[in-house]
Order: sequence, then C-alpha cells, then structure tokens
Amino acid sequence: MSASRPPAAPGIPPVILVMGPTGAGKTDLAIRLAERFPIEIVSVDSAMVYRGLDIGTGKPPAEILARHPHHLVDILDPSQPYSAGQFVRDARAAIDAIRARGKVPLLVGGTMLYFRALRAGLAELPAADPEVRAAIDAEAERIGWPGLHAQLASIDPQAAARIRPNDAQRIQRALEVYRITGRTLSELHAAAAPPAPDLEFAAFVWSPADRSALHAAIEQRFHAMMAAGLLEEVRRLYQRGDLDARLPAIRSVGYRQLWEHLSGRTALDLAVQRAIYATRQLARRQLIWLRAESQVQWIDPLENSANAQMQSAVAALVAATPY
Repeated sequence: MSASRPPAAPGIPPVILVMGPTGAGKTDLAIRLAERFPIEIVSVDSAMVYRGLDIGTGKPPAEILARHPHHLVDILDPSQPYSAGQFVRDARAAIDAIRARGKVPLLVGGTMLYFRALRAGLAELPAADPEVRAAIDAEAERIGWPGLHAQLASIDPQAAARIRPNDAQRIQRALEVYRITGRTLSELHAAAAPPAPDLEFAAFVWSPADRSALHAAIEQRFHAMMAAGLLEEVRRLYQRGDLDARLPAIRSVGYRQLWEHLSGRTALDLAVQRAIYATRQLARRQLIWLRAESQVQWIDPLENSANAQMQSAVAALVAATPY
C-alpha cells in the first residue's frame, strides 16, 4: 500500500483522516488520540448523523461526547435524508471552525463515499425525486431488484459492476439519476468538481489484516449491542409511526434487519444472523473501496505497535500545524 501524504505544507493545516471497516475500533482510536493531542473529531458516518440511532451505530456514550464532542453526530432526525453533498458542506464548515480554534481536524468513520467526495471532489447530482423513486419501487415490486440491476447494467455497466444485485438503495439512486438527467452515475462522477485547493489530507486506514479476526469482532460487537438494548432502540423508532423501511436511517445495517423482525417478517434469531452477515458484507465493501484509495497508510490495530505508529504520525502532523 502507498504511504500517507507527508505533512501539509506551511500555511495549510493538515486534515487527518482515519478510515476503516466497521468493527475495527476507529472511534475508540479517535478518542484516544483526542485525549493526547489538540484535535477535534468529525464523524464520517452516514448513520451517526441521526438522533436515536445510538447503540447500533457504535456512537460514543454521552459522557465521552461531552468530553470530546464529535461534529456531525446527532444532527438529523431519522425521517430526514442526508447526502454526500451535504456531508462535504458540513464537514468543510466543521474543519474551518476547528482550525479557527487552533486545533487539528481528525475525520473518522467508515462511510467511504463521504471520504471520497471530500478528497476527490463531488459530482453534481440531482436531488431525490419522490415520483421517480416511487416508479422505480413499483418496478422493483414487479421484477425484483436483480431485474432492475440488469437494467442498470445495460445503461451504466461501471456502476452495475460496483453495486450488488440486491442493493436496493444504490440501484434505485443510480437509476433515478439516469432518469432525471439522462446521464449515468459514472459519467457524472467522472465530471466531478475538484476538491477544495486549501484542503491537505493525511489519510490512514485502521484495519486488521486478518479478515477472520475482523469477522469475529463484528459478531462479538453485534451481540454486545443486542445485550446493550439495540432491539429496544429499534423498537422505539418503529413505534414512532412516521418512519418506514425505505428511509436511509432505517436501511442502516442492523436496524434494517431488526425492523424486519419487528414487522413480523423475521424471527429474532434469524434477524440477528442476517444483521451480522450484512455487517460483514459492509466491511467487505468498505475494504474494496479502501484498496482503491491512493496516498493512505495502512495500520493493523492487532499489531503491538499500532497505537504507537498512529500517535507518532499524529504528533508529526500536529507539530507541522502553523498555529
């Protein structure tokens, strides 16, 4: 893997990125670093933005958030959508505010699309169109998501190659973009606007090299979440009455499977098994994204020297900050 980008040039404070698969311990690492260095944490997690999605997202407890506030956590109600474009705007505002306080921004999370949008620039995509989405959902009812995936493959083979045949959310968005604009998602991403010129990144991937260790950690973590009250958390969302399974918040891994149980479609033990499997699949997709990223330094949290490596790198970046 390629090394991380060197410390930012004088006058450009570094923005530290800690990326990695779910279950790797990124949030705990960020908190340890915040205890030691003058940094502020910005969450890069498409589910942590939602209030009430706490246990299943691995959100830090209230006492930790009080000591080390995480930007872009608990900023939306689960009924609201959130996009990569909104993330880039919100993250940029957080970065500027952190710099103004004389601290170094550390962005941590596992939503790879958000990281890529920030690092590589963002395509101009249309806003969601409820009528187009309803038409796509109706087609899915008739021919299934694999059938719509086949449609997508004929329109945008590049996007179809990245999207699984049952990934309803991503298939829907790719088809929606094409039907609204007449251009494919791949075309629009290729024409993405460049990133902000005054943002310099030092990117790290915190991920165990042993895939079986990651899978075991994911299973243990999900059972711990269940013991901590995840089912009750999802039940509170379910009982609100204004949320449904099509919303991005409820589609989050773990929430989606337990929602199906509460809807009476799945036994609890099967829902748990499906949630663990879906989380492992999410980690696999995150790793595929990460292997395609350039200018990153990989650190294995299972190595004895992992924390020392990370602390040494952050110390150098903080020292290079010109304030």
